[in-house]
Amino acid sequence: MNASGLSTRGRVLVLVAAVALLAAAGTVYILRARAATPSPAAVPRQGASAAPRQTTLPRGEIMMVGAGPSADSGMVVAVPPGGEGRTASTGLRCKRFYAAAGTGVCLRVGATLTVGSEAIVLDERLRETRRVPLAGIPSRARVSASGRMVAWTFFVSGDSYLSVGFSTRAGVLDTRTGTLVKSLEEFTLEKDGRIHSPIDLNYWGVTFASDDNRFYATVSTAGRTYLVQGDFAKRRMRVLRDNAECPSLSPDGTRVVYKKRVGGESDPWRLYQLDLASGRETELAENTNVDDQAAWLDDHTVMYSKLRGDSSDVWTVPADGSGRPRLLMRDAFSPAAT
Repeated sequence: MNASGLSTRGRVLVLVAAVALLAAAGTVYILRARAATPSPAAVPRQGASAAPRQTTLPRGEIMMVGAGPSADSGMVVAVPPGGEGRTASTGLRCKRFYAAAGTGVCLRVGATLTVGSEAIVLDERLRETRRVPLAGIPSRARVSASGRMVAWTFFVSGDSYLSVGFSTRAGVLDTRTGTLVKSLEEFTLEKDGRIHSPIDLNYWGVTFASDDNRFYATVSTAGRTYLVQGDFAKRRMRVLRDNAECPSLSPDGTRVVYKKRVGGESDPWRLYQLDLASGRETELAENTNVDDQAAWLDDHTVMYSKLRGDSSDVWTVPADGSGRPRLLMRDAFSPAAT
């Protein structure tokens, strides 16, 4: 909700300026992380422009969005398992992308001030099935394992997200029934056994369970963040624990990986895994700043993007805290295992 003291004109000017700045930057993240990421010495990225055209959502591969200063930056590509071999371009340009079970979602920013942002839902042949007009700048995207539920997060002008004058709006679409929730702020939130409804609620980073009803997300209020569990049918959520952002539910539904604020101002977030049954939390072996919503490559491995100069790269790390990070794809972000 908007708790800012700015006038309407002031908020519009702030948002327009932010959109122009972020579009020019061409980086993965909307909010700049100042973490220094070591430059990978291996795994050169195969140019999407030199690869064959991908006209369907593949199965058993990884979809990503190209990053960096190259001509294919922003292009959705299909990557073979393991990140080795040639990529295939879809021809789609998105700020964020995700896909599962023959459903994709592409988040875009309008090309002009008169064309707003939008979430475009795609079928297995990459044909548009639904277009949802939205406001703001794309941040996160998710599709449930069945392909039925689609979620997105956008940064908008208003109350602050960190210190840059943004708030967030997280929406959900049921592609089977057509039910559209443009903001999770419409749902009831329960905290400490009571209904909690302050004016400064912000939601982001939705992830779905296999039943297409239960979901997890982040809520912030009074300067703190919380992991929430939601019931889509009942339009209710409850707080599970604090200091957890951008959750991602494992394929087997037993664990959640999220970023947790434990570092300094320049590199605040580290990845943690939560066992939902025991409540045991495990720090993952990635010991540098990760400002991303991780995605599961399989039941044992998560993948995520990290900034590198004016680009970003996709990395993987074991989900149990063992091992070490491994570079999966250079000059890419927004990975999704299809």
